[in-house]
Amino acid sequence: MMNSEQSSRRRLLFGLCASAAVPMTIGFPLTTAFSNETGRPAPQWDILEWLNADGGNVGRLRGKVIVIDFFQLWCPGCNEFSGPLMQSWQEKYSSAVASGDLVLVKIHTVFEGHNYQTVRKLKSYIKEKKITIPVGVDRHAEGERIPTTMRRYRTRGTPEMVIIDRDGLIRFQRFGYFEPQLAETLIGQLLGDKRA
Repeated sequence: MMNSEQSSRRRLLFGLCASAAVPMTIGFPLTTAFSNETGRPAPQWDILEWLNADGGNVGRLRGKVIVIDFFQLWCPGCNEFSGPLMQSWQEKYSSAVASGDLVLVKIHTVFEGHNYQTVRKLKSYIKEKKITIPVGVDRHAEGERIPTTMRRYRTRGTPEMVIIDRDGLIRFQRFGYFEPQLAETLIGQLLGDKRA
């Protein structure tokens, strides 16, 4: 059970990285509802450049289970929740990752602090955090504050996690904190489904 100090800290962590494109009130909820994006085809990513390795695209990865961590390098919730969670999943599901059944990617989707959250700083961040999975830099269309992939997925901010099934459908999309077991149960079910 979370005490009020932990509750306030978590609210601060996940409230700080909300997108300005989405209205938010003080006292942002600690857990978020399932997104209404579930069940729709996953949009293609528009990546300026890949770091660590080429993460591919949704069409090319059809037949695989995909987990996306939308993050910003200065986002507290990304650094304390989604980043460590992705690293733990990389280890937990190492055989599925190695076989290509599961693809883990991070998409750096900057909607604030553009002058600070540069690709150069992102490269240092990846090295410091020992991130080895593919990291894509979300492309900005000219004159747009919100990057393209973030707009396509209609994310609320960072961190936001998306799980895509083998048929290319979004099966899970959550902004902020969620119980990891929810996602892990779904990942296990999707990995058990060997449809191509």
